[in-house]
Amino acid sequence: MEPIAPIADEARAYLDMAHEAREAALQACRKATRCAANSIRATHRRDWQEAESLMAQARTFLEEAIERCEPVPQVRYAGFIADAEKELAEANLTFCLIRDGRLPTPAEVGVGIAEYLSGVAETVGELRRHLLDSLRRGDIGRGEEVLQVMDELYQLLTTMDYPDSLTRGLRSRTDAARSAIERSRSELTITAIQHEVAHSLAALHQKLDNPS
Repeated sequence: MEPIAPIADEARAYLDMAHEAREAALQACRKATRCAANSIRATHRRDWQEAESLMAQARTFLEEAIERCEPVPQVRYAGFIADAEKELAEANLTFCLIRDGRLPTPAEVGVGIAEYLSGVAETVGELRRHLLDSLRRGDIGRGEEVLQVMDELYQLLTTMDYPDSLTRGLRSRTDAARSAIERSRSELTITAIQHEVAHSLAALHQKLDNPS
């Protein structure tokens, strides 16, 4: 039998390297995720410059994580990098849709297809928040525009009928998006009716105050 010590040394050396790469990549992914989340908050505040800056930082951290994992494929594809890519996709999509009404492509976002689609599903929730903010400002027209975009994103998601092993849990995210859209549609309808009633009452009061 071959000596065991050299084999053990080789195994330990590889696992030490893999562990170091994993820890560094995890830390970079956490930073990327935090920057992406803060970018989304900046987008909702309409602080476009800050949102773009934070997205750039998130991409830098993500690239660092991928680079550290390059020698260790089982770490690179363990899942946490894909999660960070999904967060970056969500930040990009939220930014572009709210600011420009434009849906960037997967190539523009720079992530994999599965991560992009998961980002699309998560973005529906961010658009719901934007819709509610619009309703609070009394901007029903904007709320209707946002709801239409949410519907279009949902239609995109429903065409992706593939196993979860390929789409990384997209089906459950699509279900959550549908629920968010249904609630948003209900709230938009109620708000629109309330505004119509208020407008009618105001017109009636004006007519009573100023009879012809």
